[in-house]
Amino acid sequence: MSLSNLSIFGIAGIICYILLAVVALWGAFCVVLVWRRIAQKRFRSETQQNQFLEELESRLVRGDFDGAMHMCDGDERAMSQLAQLALANRKMGFAKVQQLLLDRFQRDVLADLEYRLAWVNTVIKSAPMLGLFGTVVGMIGAFATLATAETVEATALAGDINTALYTTAIGLAIAIPLVLCTASIHVRMRKMEDLVAAGLSRFLEVLRAAMERA
Repeated sequence: MSLSNLSIFGIAGIICYILLAVVALWGAFCVVLVWRRIAQKRFRSETQQNQFLEELESRLVRGDFDGAMHMCDGDERAMSQLAQLALANRKMGFAKVQQLLLDRFQRDVLADLEYRLAWVNTVIKSAPMLGLFGTVVGMIGAFATLATAETVEATALAGDINTALYTTAIGLAIAIPLVLCTASIHVRMRKMEDLVAAGLSRFLEVLRAAMERA
């Protein structure tokens, strides 16, 4: 009975370590994915975006809609994709194009990032819970050893107590850096949102004037 109990709790502890490792890797993967996604979707600075908009505006002022679309083609940044979408659908009318851009930015850019961040938040919540589960398993194993053995040496309890302590520490070690990373990502997302909003406002004014002239 004693050996059976110890083997069960030992296996449960190993499974807990494996799950913590999987959760840590998945959380790190999601953070890197979101970070790269934001880097792909935003200009590095407002100056770079302004340079892009100035060149785009010069084409629109000349009425060169095709050239403006070609300039945006293949550019993965949100501002470029939204500009290309607006130019491709300019026959819908300015009001509908404006609403289309707002909807696409919310759905294809911000919603996509929030969806990926949801996985990171799940990891942040799951890691400490798995650590707590390992703590409970370790303590149950330790008490089972005390209850089933006539004489217990300290080394007999070391494995279960280590599991109880290490899993909690690992769970917190996973969650705390991810919380900091998530906060940093939210800051970058807000900066990107503000930058794109400013760029769209400027671009739509020029587009409306170009559509009226056309």
